Amino acid sequence: MPTQGTTAYRLLLLLCIQIAVQCLNLVVVAKHIYVDPLLGTIKFDPSGYHIFYNPNNLPTAILYVAILAPITAFFCLARVSFGYVVAFYLYMMALGYTWLNSFSDLRYDHALHGASIVAATFAFVLPALFISSPVKQRFTLSKQAFDTTLNCILLLAVVTVAVGAYYNFRLVGVTSIYEFRNDLDFPRPLKYLLSVNASVLLPFAFAAFVERGNRWGAVAALLLLLLLYPVTLTKVALFAPGWLIFVLLLTSLFEARLSIVLSLLLPTLVGLVAIAFGAWTYFLLINFRMVAIPSVALDIYSHYFSSHSYTYFCQIWLLKPLMPCAYQDPLSVVMEGTYHLGFFNASLFATEGIASVGPYLAPVAIFLCGLIIALGSRLSAGLPPRFILTSSAIMAQALLNVPLSTVLLTHGLAILYLLWYITPQNLHSVDEER
Repeated sequence: MPTQGTTAYRLLLLLCIQIAVQCLNLVVVAKHIYVDPLLGTIKFDPSGYHIFYNPNNLPTAILYVAILAPITAFFCLARVSFGYVVAFYLYMMALGYTWLNSFSDLRYDHALHGASIVAATFAFVLPALFISSPVKQRFTLSKQAFDTTLNCILLLAVVTVAVGAYYNFRLVGVTSIYEFRNDLDFPRPLKYLLSVNASVLLPFAFAAFVERGNRWGAVAALLLLLLLYPVTLTKVALFAPGWLIFVLLLTSLFEARLSIVLSLLLPTLVGLVAIAFGAWTYFLLINFRMVAIPSVALDIYSHYFSSHSYTYFCQIWLLKPLMPCAYQDPLSVVMEGTYHLGFFNASLFATEGIASVGPYLAPVAIFLCGLIIALGSRLSAGLPPRFILTSSAIMAQALLNVPLSTVLLTHGLAILYLLWYITPQNLHSVDEER
């Protein structure tokens, strides 16, 4: 059994490797243009996303990374929690932005925005990592009631998939989903149920069934997740089962904090090797879309809101009718109309931070977001680490690409908080307890 000191050393080493790989990945993305071998047309050009690399600006990029590097010590000191996994992913996103910021061709005050994101990263990571004391449970489900709740989640998912299939059911390749997705028109309640099932309910049920030793329930949750893909035509539904299994394997084989770092490090390394063999599909889905794009979004939002009005949180649909707003369309639509890079949603760093209050006040807003994430750590404190990380695996990824307000209200993070709060602390099955 490794000692606590050995685990901390391994964790620090992995974090340093992850920082190097994060920067290397952005260099590789910047240097690769994908030309269709049959048609001879350009399928992917990183310059279109303002991703560049110039060795002359390397000292500035290294300086930004060096300023953020001490945060790794916090990850070695903190205990595993929901805030830990979210803080790690957003830390790597922010570090990626400061690297890209040193090479971007978009014209705005790069020094100001870079400093703002550095300050915001510290402001977010500290509460997210270290506020994790448990909230006293005033109501907890019995194990029998908890099992009934899990079965009800499966039943609700079956009904949701069946009704959703009435409106749309298409088996198309992942590269063709955008040809059909804009035509989807679900009733608002159904749209909400589809989103919550994919992001919260089915991942939670899968993680809980695993802890309870119910293999058939876990398989059913994965199959229902997969069935959401031909209904919603989203990559989340398609890849969620594989991602949940991947996270489960990591958390079963490694200490929880090591598994969190490996969940990003291993897929990125595989992509860097894959591109050498021309595996463009994997490289674009993982190294570009999953790893690079959240950092690129910060660059795009920083540029746009350096010359446009801030939202002052009017992008939140609950607040929009109550206050004047310079933007009638969602920010993703505004970004598409300006940059023509797709409907560009972005993380809380970009939306609740830069877009809402600008670079000077962004660290304050992001600190408050860190407190909201810390609430999730408190509500789930005492539950098995593997269960926490697996049940929140999809939600943690969503927070890289979606505003916190949207994740709370539309994707169901608030529901996940409630489920954690009422979950019994000892989740093991009766057989395992004996």
